Amino acid sequence: MGFWVYLLHCADGSYYAGHTDDLDRRVGEHVTGTCSGYTATRLPVELVWSQACSTRIEALSFERQIKGWSRAKKEALICGDWDEITRLSNNRSKKEI
Repeated sequence: MGFWVYLLHCADGSYYAGHTDDLDRRVGEHVTGTCSGYTATRLPVELVWSQACSTRIEALSFERQIKGWSRAKKEALICGDWDEITRLSNNRSKKEI
């Protein structure tokens, strides 16, 4: 059994990160609004990115990491632009010093 971390784009323009062991089922729950919470009030939602993970811990860890990212960094992830993700990470680190 594999696990997934995923990113949804919501109708209000926000992004939602989650993880699951059944991507199709979970996205279907978000799309139909059958899972209560953040996305239920922001329909419709669209799956814009997902990645397979080997363990639930790995998926949960990546989900939590993404939830802390800026909008720009999430959009770079969606585009698969790891150079931009690195650049944005470096800019944030310099601001924290």
